[in-house]
Amino acid sequence: MTRPLTAAQRRLIEAADPGTGRLKGTEAQLTALVKRGLAFRHPRPPHDHFLTPAGHRAREALAEPSEPSEPSEPQAPASTGGVFTARVGGEPVPPAAEGPARTREVRSAWQGMLELRRMTNSDASTDRPCAWERTHLVQAAALALEAAGHRPAGAAEGEDGYRVRETPQPDAVAVHAPDAPTLRACVETLEASGWQAGEYTEPRTRRRYVLASPRRV
Repeated sequence: MTRPLTAAQRRLIEAADPGTGRLKGTEAQLTALVKRGLAFRHPRPPHDHFLTPAGHRAREALAEPSEPSEPSEPQAPASTGGVFTARVGGEPVPPAAEGPARTREVRSAWQGMLELRRMTNSDASTDRPCAWERTHLVQAAALALEAAGHRPAGAAEGEDGYRVRETPQPDAVAVHAPDAPTLRACVETLEASGWQAGEYTEPRTRRRYVLASPRRV
């Protein structure tokens, strides 16, 4: 279960700039948020810290009035930490939210990602990945696919869908799908989301897959 935010972390997130997500705090406090995936350090001077899409979700969760519940009732990770994780396919444990609730989470995370692009790309462009996505390739590609409505593979045998995986290449991910039309649809979604994507064949299995990397220009 995701660790709940500390009182100090909640105050930092709530005090973030509502437009840009810029954070103010001590180096230790900001580093702790970075480790939890709720903030990132801008690569260019003055190296300010900003909320990630997960951080924006945590802020939204803190702003929502809490509903009364039994003292012994455990809360879902999304409520306690506000940390969103895109479906990469094949996860042994499904996300806490499903159905319409999951759809809302994904939509909110994708909008947060677009805002992150606008804030951190030098030309404020939202049509290509930002620095955060380049350091979280699997999650970034999976979010683009899930936000576009593609179905991730389930954990059970025979539950087909997309699967996003790391590759030996430091700037690329592999996307697997159950059939050619689904694979091609993944290519179209990634290209529309600012990725360079192409289909290739695995030498040993002869199965087709997609190799995708963030577009830089």
